[in-house]
Amino acid sequence: MVAGGLAVDRVLGEPQRVPHPVALFGKVMGGVERRWYAPAMLNGAAYAAIGVALGGLCGVVVDSPLMATYVAVAGRSLADTARSVLDALESGDLERARSLLPGLVGRDPSNLDAVEVSRAVVESVAENTVDAVIAPALWALVGGAPGALGYRAVNTMDAMVGHRSERYRRFGTTAARLDDAANWVPARLTALLVAVARPRQAFQVWQTVRSDAPAHPSPNSGIAEAAFAAALGIRLGGESQYGELTETRPQLGTGRAAEPTDIRAAIRLSQDCTVVLGAGLLVCSLAFSARFRTRT
Repeated sequence: MVAGGLAVDRVLGEPQRVPHPVALFGKVMGGVERRWYAPAMLNGAAYAAIGVALGGLCGVVVDSPLMATYVAVAGRSLADTARSVLDALESGDLERARSLLPGLVGRDPSNLDAVEVSRAVVESVAENTVDAVIAPALWALVGGAPGALGYRAVNTMDAMVGHRSERYRRFGTTAARLDDAANWVPARLTALLVAVARPRQAFQVWQTVRSDAPAHPSPNSGIAEAAFAAALGIRLGGESQYGELTETRPQLGTGRAAEPTDIRAAIRLSQDCTVVLGAGLLVCSLAFSARFRTRT
């Protein structure tokens, strides 16, 4: 069922119904925020609890791991958005590439050159391989449809209120910590999938994740970015502008600086990780079914 959801997303992309279920959830939670907001962790915890309950309830109503996985996963959309930035870079239209970048990352693209745009896209593809593919599939495997849509609720709330801004410093803490916890295992599974998908770089992936990822401020993003950097033979990290805030991330990997062509390689690696995961789930499902039939 979960492997089927991954396959449907790969073929069809995002659900075409308007509004998109995730966008509708975001709209509802925007209303909840307006009703419950206060610069206090207790209010943020109540907000997060409502969101998780709503996501889980939607999963109970859907009652289909395949459909819930399809709704929760966004691998095709991730690839298409990253590819649109690549197309702009390859055509020499840096301004268009910058204008498309906010569809992937939250950093200020106005002063980025082609190398920095490429780095931002590769980092986003790596991080979102966890958030948009591996994590929802894993939670669907563990918790069925409620698990998949409950995870998507947590991840969406983190995107909405989990920022390091004065407004959300306390209110968004619970959503951010829930997202960290929900992605802890999927991030590490993603590094393993990268190693399996690129066996020649497996040792370098393991070594880079082990040595470089702990310095990253995120307990999960650094894992995926380090794995991608090692597999692609590039280095990620560095200075990034988020509104008025400038963050300097640690260097991940020891290769050359990212180039536009690395965006295509990152997309392919993300898709290969999805294929490896889907194939593994399918094999496990067939093996379990065969063993069950033997016992009966």
